[in-house]
Amino acid sequence: MTVPGYQTKTERIAVNGAEDLFIRSLLDRQQYYDPAGTAQRLGICSASWPLFGMLWPSSMQLAARLAQRPVCKNELILEIGCGLAFASLVGHRRGARVTASDCHPLASSFLDHNLQLNHLHELDYRHGQWGAAMAPSELVDMGIEVLSARYDLIIGSDLLYGRDMPEMLADFIDDHALPSAEVWIVDPNRGHRPAFNRHMAAFGFELACDERLHDKAVANAEGVLMNEYKGRLLIYQRTAGCSGQ
Repeated sequence: MTVPGYQTKTERIAVNGAEDLFIRSLLDRQQYYDPAGTAQRLGICSASWPLFGMLWPSSMQLAARLAQRPVCKNELILEIGCGLAFASLVGHRRGARVTASDCHPLASSFLDHNLQLNHLHELDYRHGQWGAAMAPSELVDMGIEVLSARYDLIIGSDLLYGRDMPEMLADFIDDHALPSAEVWIVDPNRGHRPAFNRHMAAFGFELACDERLHDKAVANAEGVLMNEYKGRLLIYQRTAGCSGQ
């Protein structure tokens, strides 16, 4: 698909424990197109602009784990910082009630295209941003649907990429987690887990699992060798009446 301003590619991606998915992504990290300055107003600089449109190893790890989770028709799942929403697509295809969220102005259009590529019906999407540069009322004035509901399970991958992220992310999760909630974070050993654990504990989330993830280099569905993966799956649980703040 040709899009004015940036280049894309479409690949068939293997998912451990589920059917392959066709994913449209940005061609590389050099892509940038923000003619109206929408991303800039949201606090997204030119260097970070293309990151939403790349398929990251941690998102594939998260998707593979979600593919193993039994589907409960009453469970509400939220993926935060979804980017290309790979895990959301996997859960959605299995029948889970998933909402994908991100702060990038193009995330929803890429999601819509990837749903079409895989012959899937509409998936809920909302704008979700921690440490937001704009107030919710400003976003609403721009016609942006802002995340407001609370969920049973919140998932995300490779989100602890800065020193300020642990506190902001934990606060955001608390804003959107039900009193009894579970949180899954896949982290590629970026070094901010201890701080994140402390901030999550302050909101009543107990670290129930810290699982080492280590996959050897393998070829993907297109025959391209994927790098060895090392990281952690962090699972937090909170029960009603145990919120910390």
